[in-house]
Amino acid sequence: MKIALAQINPTVGDIKGNVRKILEQLAKAKSLGVELLVFPELVITGYPPEDLVLKPQFVNDNLLGLKEIIKHCAGLAVYLGFVNRKGKILYNAGAFVVDRKIKEIYHKMHLPNYAVFDEKRYFAEGKKVSVVNYQGIKIGLGICEDIWVERGPYLDEVRKGAKLLLNINASPYYRGRIFEREKMLKGRARQTKAYIAYVNMVGGQDELIFDGGSMVFNPQGKLMASAKQFQEELLVFDLKRGGAVNAWLDELSEIYQALLLGVKDYVEKNNFKEVVVGVSGGIDSALTLTIAADALGKERVHALFMPSAYSSEQSFEDAKKLCENLGIDLRVISINELFSFCLSLLKPHFEGKPPDITEENLQARLRGLLLMAFSNKFGWLVLTTGNKSETSTGYCTLYGDMAGGFNVLKDVPKTLVYRLANWRNQKNPVIPESIIKRPPTAELKPDQKDQDTLPPYEILDPIMKAYVEENKSVKQITALGFDAEVVKKVVAMIDSSEYKRRQAPPGPRISPRAFGKDWRLPITNRYREI
Repeated sequence: MKIALAQINPTVGDIKGNVRKILEQLAKAKSLGVELLVFPELVITGYPPEDLVLKPQFVNDNLLGLKEIIKHCAGLAVYLGFVNRKGKILYNAGAFVVDRKIKEIYHKMHLPNYAVFDEKRYFAEGKKVSVVNYQGIKIGLGICEDIWVERGPYLDEVRKGAKLLLNINASPYYRGRIFEREKMLKGRARQTKAYIAYVNMVGGQDELIFDGGSMVFNPQGKLMASAKQFQEELLVFDLKRGGAVNAWLDELSEIYQALLLGVKDYVEKNNFKEVVVGVSGGIDSALTLTIAADALGKERVHALFMPSAYSSEQSFEDAKKLCENLGIDLRVISINELFSFCLSLLKPHFEGKPPDITEENLQARLRGLLLMAFSNKFGWLVLTTGNKSETSTGYCTLYGDMAGGFNVLKDVPKTLVYRLANWRNQKNPVIPESIIKRPPTAELKPDQKDQDTLPPYEILDPIMKAYVEENKSVKQITALGFDAEVVKKVVAMIDSSEYKRRQAPPGPRISPRAFGKDWRLPITNRYREI
């Protein structure tokens, strides 16, 4: 049987657009002689549709979309995801359509309700397995989580004679996730002695990234065919002969491609044409600008350098050289006059109070003010530049460097920022070496360095990872060999910064636990381990 997995990039809520994409793949598959075509989970609505499914008209439109697709299914079978409704009850469902007729509707039985998933908020659990007979082959139907659970519906399906298991997915990316999927699917194929065809969505949706990497395994657990990561693709294969097998990306290539896709889809799916980045001469803004240029093209990216009295000449030269290397226009607007004016306004009210973090933050907020002015005037999306290390500890200014629409490095720790910058420079050296080698500084006061406030990033980042991503306690982290007082300081900074993070822009998720959908702590919260 000639089968195709349609690894496509739908947009949440764009039912008409998603249906058009599906019909395009249908036409292509027919031209290639495909007999069975499989689409991702909830492909008609996009994933995750969240509270859109609480709108009755949205569900109606999704069902109308399914009817339109069915009209074009002459001469082949199609399995695709949609929202089904029985009375007032909603289901995450898959329709198996043969020659313009629905042969079977499967309701997802295992609904994930952890990490970024909220499916039990919206859907009821399916109660029965589905095995269909198509062209002499018994096929078991499943949706995403159904194949991850240890004793899932796939076991009953093979007991009923299924020789091919179809699993449709909207499985979000995090670093290394592709290897976890491959290991699991290989084990399921060997366990069930069945062929497994696993199709995954691709694309960016708010902070989530779907990385594709659709796969097919034979009953011995051998990978027979695989689609590329982070790209739309129609993967065509034969159950006996297999198909193309694409190698997975290495760690840094994978992360970089994920960030590119996250930026590109957030900008384009939200109807922005161009972006602007406040460059400082530092590593974070340099990497952000480079990613933006790689994702969107240099002509759609703008840079703004906003020096103060504390900005060094080296920072300006580095920012200038970076923009020249990338071919991006650089605009320079000093904030000195604005800063002096604000200080004179505030002086009578701050009488007797020495300069402190207030004056530092004022500079960051003036820069945010200018960036947002350009955003309003030209319709540019402001990309903020804070990394995960800063966001976690609150080493950032609310309404200052946090002001913007999308934070490219939100889930990228500082040590990884350096690794990605060096990796990108190996491809084409666009980030000046002086930016990479200089000690990180906010340049908001004389001779300022990040390590005046924070532990060295080589120490901070693993502590943050253990606390944020692995939920380890202070005692457990200290037992890993870190100084107890440093651990307590970092944890205290993370705990006290929730009010900032709640007001931060979204950014692409690349870790198993990012600040956003994964992280739901109350702002008003007096619990402290220390």
